[in-house]
Amino acid sequence: MLDEPLQDRAARLNDRYRHHAAVEVLRRAVNDPDLGRVTLVSSFGAESVVLLHMVSIAAPGLPVLFIDTQMLFPETLEYQAEVAAKLGLTNVQVVRASDAEIARNDPDGTLHQFNTDACCDFRKTIPLERELSKFDAWITGRKRFQGGQRTELEFFEPEEPSRLRINPLAHWRAQDVQEYMIENRLPRHPLVAKGYPSIGCAPCTSPVKPGEDPRAGRWRGSAKTECGIHFIGGKMVRGKVPA
Repeated sequence: MLDEPLQDRAARLNDRYRHHAAVEVLRRAVNDPDLGRVTLVSSFGAESVVLLHMVSIAAPGLPVLFIDTQMLFPETLEYQAEVAAKLGLTNVQVVRASDAEIARNDPDGTLHQFNTDACCDFRKTIPLERELSKFDAWITGRKRFQGGQRTELEFFEPEEPSRLRINPLAHWRAQDVQEYMIENRLPRHPLVAKGYPSIGCAPCTSPVKPGEDPRAGRWRGSAKTECGIHFIGGKMVRGKVPA
């Protein structure tokens, strides 16, 4: 029923999956005809390995979109290769801006210094949207405990005009994430041990002090809290995707 209004479909799916655990939400969702073509979008960041592990068990051939902004920490690129190999993920697709887009928007690599939204838009949002246009739903690792706009997350949410987002870990606590990684002996991102509980691009991510919010190191010193790929309802308007 992919022609059903998104709000109605999300509500029906949330009702259907309301009492399912995260693993079951993901396992069933990747094969649910009401969701159509599904992909996982992963940053291969601090907690990404949890969903990647679940996918490796439920559907190792599922498309995994990895956004390479070309400003990531070297440790993230190494970790991405390590995790994909260890978990046997066979369909990791690297998403990045084209050389022409970089030459046009940020030829000297300094855009982030004076316009972080514009930098995120052309390095993350537009390239990702180009790939997501091929899918009917995408899996995210967002969780309510991360706060901000995420506090009311449900398993399924509409993304106008024609796509759903799946948040299998929406109801997990921080300790649930850590316990899952320990129980399954999953490799940790090397920067976590160096004080980076949330990891983005190198120029815009800093270590977090004890007692600070885990995302305090993202765009420190600014009001920015999201890169833009997770905004709904006009909080950040996606640019037109070049053909």
